[in-house]
Amino acid sequence: MAMGKRRSGGQDDLFVMHDKLPKSPGHVFYRKLNRMLSEGGFDAWVEQQCEQYYSRGKGRPSVPPGVYFRMLLVGYFEGIGSQRGIAWRCSDSLSLREFLGLPLTADAPDHSSLSYITARLPVELNEEVFGWILRLANEKKLLKGQTVAVDSTTLEANAAMKSIVRRDTGEDWREYLTRLMREAGQLAAEEKASDETLRRFDKARKDKKVSNDQWESPSDPGSRIARMKDGTTHLAYKAEHVVDLDTEIIVAAEIYQADQHDTVTLEDSVNQAQLNQQEAGIEAEIKDVVADCGYHSNETITNVAQFSDCRTYIPEPRLKHDRVWTDKPAEQKTSVYANRRRTRGKRGRNLQRLRSERVERTFAHVCETGGARRTWLRGIEKIKKRYLISAAAHNLGVIMRALFGIGTPRSLQQFKNGLDGLVLSLHFSCLLILRAISRQDFDPALLSLAIPTAREHGATRKMCQRNNAFSTGC
Repeated sequence: MAMGKRRSGGQDDLFVMHDKLPKSPGHVFYRKLNRMLSEGGFDAWVEQQCEQYYSRGKGRPSVPPGVYFRMLLVGYFEGIGSQRGIAWRCSDSLSLREFLGLPLTADAPDHSSLSYITARLPVELNEEVFGWILRLANEKKLLKGQTVAVDSTTLEANAAMKSIVRRDTGEDWREYLTRLMREAGQLAAEEKASDETLRRFDKARKDKKVSNDQWESPSDPGSRIARMKDGTTHLAYKAEHVVDLDTEIIVAAEIYQADQHDTVTLEDSVNQAQLNQQEAGIEAEIKDVVADCGYHSNETITNVAQFSDCRTYIPEPRLKHDRVWTDKPAEQKTSVYANRRRTRGKRGRNLQRLRSERVERTFAHVCETGGARRTWLRGIEKIKKRYLISAAAHNLGVIMRALFGIGTPRSLQQFKNGLDGLVLSLHFSCLLILRAISRQDFDPALLSLAIPTAREHGATRKMCQRNNAFSTGC
């Protein structure tokens, strides 16, 4: 075989036949995800929902809404946080262009188009897309919604601590330290201090605090100063998940300001989760709410028990003294002691173990591997739009994992010896179908998703033919 040589420069071909254009074999995961979205009628539905936000017959056509939301899904599955990175990745990958439905002669949408569409579409539309995926999970019988767990984490805002200014005077940090040095008599009136001098003075100060009541970010006023999970201090937001403990589906993903306490946001998140389940067509209501000790409050437990009609499983933090009920309503005492009894029981301990495992897993998927820990947008509304789609992509991954055994595109890399990961995932899905048929509760939609690919692969087809029950169903 002769050695090929790389062309350095020169003129490219001016005319290329269509059959000579490069083609991609596609990605198994994205093909099956596209098939599932198409069978659910996602593109037609989302175009109908977005029609009111565009003019009719005026201007050039925009990026199709189905392509826009698919690009945000790619950000989660590929672990890309910024919209600029998503645009670059979709432009470079032929398999992702196939997933988006872009021909080879068309340019992929750039990051400015994504930013423009994000500002145009309201947050209510993203909530409807999130609810559509919840309905899809309910149709696949993957959502129960009776026992939920609540937890929160911090998201790093797209603003720097060096840029904060005082709310009363408008001074930045350098001007503030300079004024303090002059008031302390360590700096002359017209003298300018160096950065090293200001750092030494700031380090030697006592009782120094950076309060959200006194400081704000001019570039992102909605962000708040908070301590992150790794112990560092940043401008941040708070993300709160309400997760179905039975299926690990996120039924609500809310964004709050980082200084809002967990006891304040618990009731709002649970109510939003109940509303999302009702819109998804789930008749069952939330009965059990599980959370950690940071959510424990007499008022919160009482309100959840009375207004939401839920049983709480929230452990009490350690107190130095016994509780005093003389100046509090009798309902609080009853609710708090009932919560204590449930939490210390066997079922309460089991639910706490599930909460610590499955809720933290959702944060690991969405924030760490999904690229949502660092926000690249500014404003709580825009951040909520993007985070809702990341949570919806997580739910799609749970659905794909339940149907085909693979929940992310990178899961195919774990198979060795050159085996096709799709054949193994189809083997797993066929076993699920056979088990469902034997129990007489199988879902026809599950069978319809597995048949087209089973016809393409001989190994899986032969496995189906060896089983009379499945071949009869085909």
